[in-house]
Amino acid sequence: MYEVGKRIKECRKNKRLSQKEFARMIGAKNTAVSNWETGLTRPDVDTLAKICVILDVSADELLDIKLPPDPGGDDDGLAMAYCLQVEQLKSLHTILPGLKDSPPLHDMEE
Repeated sequence: MYEVGKRIKECRKNKRLSQKEFARMIGAKNTAVSNWETGLTRPDVDTLAKICVILDVSADELLDIKLPPDPGGDDDGLAMAYCLQVEQLKSLHTILPGLKDSPPLHDMEE
């Protein structure tokens, strides 16, 4: 069962829209909305974007994505963000072989 359907239904009802009205607004069939809300299927990405606009809800909220807290002013958060950036930079060496031994771009002749 897909949980996103429960959140779509809840948001739709909060906007006081019937399934039929909502389906018309997003350009979908009534049965598609019913299938989402009962957890049988999920909307595609393009439709999800329309749903977010019509229901005035973020995709993060609709998909129940928990984002990390904003590190602004939080020393632990800043340290974690820095560590993640360092790890991402380290991974570039495995993605782009030989980069570590290459001269800096400003030292290269055109």
